[in-house]
Amino acid sequence: MIKNLLLVGLGGGLGSMARYLCQRWFSIAFPNHFPWGTLVVNVSGCLLIGIFWGIGLKQIAVNENWKLFLLTGICGGYTTFSAFTLESIGLLREERTGLFFAYILASVVVGLLATYVGIRISSYT
Repeated sequence: MIKNLLLVGLGGGLGSMARYLCQRWFSIAFPNHFPWGTLVVNVSGCLLIGIFWGIGLKQIAVNENWKLFLLTGICGGYTTFSAFTLESIGLLREERTGLFFAYILASVVVGLLATYVGIRISSYT
């Protein structure tokens, strides 16, 4: 278990640093009010997790340690949006269309609502 935590932590740290650098670069290169950095991070993170997942599916012998490091660690640290999209695609592949739409709706709407509520709560303290 400790080894798994270290693999996820190391990958997550690297992914978080890459996210910061990407978002920082975009905020300097394109100083407007559109969150280009976050958009690029989310889309590129989805591409990366798709590539890593595809490699893992083709090569069943890929070590679980690499999956923890790459998928959970690097991609998770870079953007959790990639995990959201991978799980959503998994529901579609399992032909669970209703759950697919419910998951997307709940994640986006409830996530936005939770952020708003968190801001409102913290504004009163």
